[in-house]
Amino acid sequence: MKRVVITGGDGFVGSNAVTYFLNQGVEVVALDLNRCPNRLKEHPLLHYICLDISAIRESLREIPEFVYDAWIHFAWDGSAGEKRFDYQLQMRNALDCVECVKVAKEIGCNKFIGAGSIMEKEVDAIMRQQGSKPGMAYIYGMGKLIAHYMSKTVAANIGIDFLWPLITNTYGVGERSPRFINTTITKALKGEKLAFTSGIQNYDFVYIDDMAKAFYLIYENGVPFHEYVIGSGFARPLKEFIVEMLDTIGCMENVSFGSQPYTGVNLELESFNTDNLVNDTGFKADVTFVEGIQRTTEWLSKKIE
Repeated sequence: MKRVVITGGDGFVGSNAVTYFLNQGVEVVALDLNRCPNRLKEHPLLHYICLDISAIRESLREIPEFVYDAWIHFAWDGSAGEKRFDYQLQMRNALDCVECVKVAKEIGCNKFIGAGSIMEKEVDAIMRQQGSKPGMAYIYGMGKLIAHYMSKTVAANIGIDFLWPLITNTYGVGERSPRFINTTITKALKGEKLAFTSGIQNYDFVYIDDMAKAFYLIYENGVPFHEYVIGSGFARPLKEFIVEMLDTIGCMENVSFGSQPYTGVNLELESFNTDNLVNDTGFKADVTFVEGIQRTTEWLSKKIE
């Protein structure tokens, strides 16, 4: 039987990945800080363990002595909100990731799959610009980039296969953090004013179900020491996504573009290219942006009510 360890297994992204793996008949040992899972439901193939990743070495004995295929690492504190600016926290996240690579090797995993971010490419682009003045929001991406490079190097030197997906922007039912889609839909439903940048920067979004499927396919078919962009495959300027989102939920009033400054970098559309993922794993997004927004809006409407 196939068996994996998934850290951050009770978070938004992690829990959906756990559920997808379970549905494919994979036995999952899910690690998370919550004493009892808030999102995960009981399943005969699920083993849930309350465990602090920052103390993984001390807690190693709590992980069942099974034969594992892979370690999939979603645990990351401060992926949204002001914690993104905390450089000490983000550096600890990166170091914890490296330690998990070593632990994965020690318990017999054949491969380690991380959860990177498209912001890694943004960090690289803005840091190479002469005279650039990066904002503090890039600290999060820097943490991911450091985790990526250090973990890959350690993996290569201790003999464990390493794969690093780069998530564009995940959204969907169950998301509780103040990320862009959630915040925008919630404000629109409440009739609040919506102010955006000009929206010319390129973006992509991937619905949570497709994200989970992508990780499973990378686990099954990904090429060791490759990185994969996980997205819809249809990246475009952010304004087009925003207009389509607001038109879908019928809230085009009180909207302004260009009233908010944008000081980041605009990645080329090629940065969002998912060809490697498609060619190596056969991935194809099933949920269109409109359908994903409809599902998310229905869920958020009930929460607001």
